[in-house]
Amino acid sequence: MKRKLLTGNAAAAWGARLANVDYVPAFPITPQTEIIETLAGWFDEGALKGRFVTLDSEHSMVTAAASAAVTGVRVFSATSSQGLLYASEMLYAVSGYRVPWVLVNVSRGLSSPVTLEADHNDIFALRDSGFLQLHASTCQEALDMVLMAYQIAEDVRVRLPVIVNIDGFYLSFTREPVEIPDENKAREFIGEFDAHNISFRANVPLSHASAVLQGSIYSYFRYEHHLAAIQAISVFNESAEKFEKMFNRSYALIESYMADGADYVFIMIGSFATKAKEAVDMLREAGSLTGLLRLRMFRPFPEEEMKKLLKGKKAAAVIDQNLAPGKGGVIYTETAAALCNEKEAPFLISYIGGLGGRDITAEEFYEIEKEMRKAAETKKPPMARLLFSEAELEAVRKLQGIAGVEKKNEQRKN
Repeated sequence: MKRKLLTGNAAAAWGARLANVDYVPAFPITPQTEIIETLAGWFDEGALKGRFVTLDSEHSMVTAAASAAVTGVRVFSATSSQGLLYASEMLYAVSGYRVPWVLVNVSRGLSSPVTLEADHNDIFALRDSGFLQLHASTCQEALDMVLMAYQIAEDVRVRLPVIVNIDGFYLSFTREPVEIPDENKAREFIGEFDAHNISFRANVPLSHASAVLQGSIYSYFRYEHHLAAIQAISVFNESAEKFEKMFNRSYALIESYMADGADYVFIMIGSFATKAKEAVDMLREAGSLTGLLRLRMFRPFPEEEMKKLLKGKKAAAVIDQNLAPGKGGVIYTETAAALCNEKEAPFLISYIGGLGGRDITAEEFYEIEKEMRKAAETKKPPMARLLFSEAELEAVRKLQGIAGVEKKNEQRKN
């Protein structure tokens, strides 16, 4: 095992290399391009023996990935943001093929307006696509989650594609010390790819999901897909146990940071949860029994684990780095649904923060903790709200005023 300073992108590429992937169809898009550039270099120098192919769009890239996967080879690719959405038609289609492959998405906010910073609206737009979802918060996890994703995807109980998500710029271009497992040991962890019934022979035609089926048969196949996804929870736990034994790093479905015995918890996903950890440390020093729950797996949603970890808590604040217009935060909605019939559920409060890469400050975490305390005391949670300061609001209003004056001046000229 060796230790290197790696970006999140490079760490994800190392995960694919250690998985000894056979085929990488690629199309560049910021901020994931470094992943495919790194892999292209390894293919060029012979460190990887498979096939690297550049395609003309994300749509064709996903089509090529799935087409290769149904021949029984190990496939990897990466995309981001608008590219993920452009590929979404095929992502919905190919998940029904029930073949394992891994796609890394480097999250970036969606237009419009246009931003190059990170939030999770791109990945959550694909939450019902049939792909499993794993979310990393560090560069080390970016590598490790790719390795675990292959083992989960290729398990006979699952046989589904997996998206591993990392945050654009905050993680993709941040350098952190990363332990790179020995290649032989990594391949021992994943095991040889057993394609089972997945194969391609020109003289033995076989359909993998392109038939047009009537309602009852369609319903059966869709529900089987759902049941396979649910199986990924137990397979993840088995994979994590094996990973810890081999590499001495422990991964749970939901990371619990000082949440045991806590009265109040933050619930988050992705790299911004590391900011919450620092806030938890400071709140603990001040005497507040506050902790953090951070989801590593989002699809399937680890409902039973969430119920268990939240049982007996006084209040929980879900900080969503996404916004479903007309409804609110996606993680809040799913957590509330999981807790709806629980007798010892905490008061659940919804916050929207970090959209378009906007920072979430330590002071905001402290204010959220105060609101959790107040909700527990008054038995009345506050309304959902956007994390946004008075200074930011004033700056936006000033820009709106400048734009309004410029528009009036232009109208006068004409």
